[in-house]
Amino acid sequence: MATTARAQAGLRSCTEVFNRPVGDPDRTARHTISEVSAASGLTAHTLRWYERIGLLDPVDRAVGGQRRYSDGDLHRLAFLGRLRLTGMSVADMLKYVDMVRRGEQTYVERRQLLEAQREEVRQKIVDLQATLSVLDYKIDLYAGKIVDAAGTPVQCQYYRVEEEQSA
Repeated sequence: MATTARAQAGLRSCTEVFNRPVGDPDRTARHTISEVSAASGLTAHTLRWYERIGLLDPVDRAVGGQRRYSDGDLHRLAFLGRLRLTGMSVADMLKYVDMVRRGEQTYVERRQLLEAQREEVRQKIVDLQATLSVLDYKIDLYAGKIVDAAGTPVQCQYYRVEEEQSA
């Protein structure tokens, strides 16, 4: 029944909002902590911690005191999740959220923080690509796909100096 009423009101589910945080978010506090936990993959403990340390603004409460999250909260959680995937520290995430709270005058600082993080991500991608190349080589070696100059498959031995050097 609640799902039908939401659909009729044009409201997206918690999971839909978290997975596709686009547009101007609805600020109605309506998602339970268990719904947000299921949608985000974060535990209820982590959600309460994010609120306590200031990554999330204080969350509205239902009459009985239970937390109720808005689509805006889900938009922020989705973005914070992306920042965590980049390897951004919680301290830098807190700096970013503080800048957001201070308003438009922090656009330049926010951009600089995100540009620095982007550069770190680019370097990690380069490092991961190099690691992938080593793994591909090793897999091909063990599969007998590596050939010598004469076209003969290189025999994989238990221990080889070449492997040690390429590892």
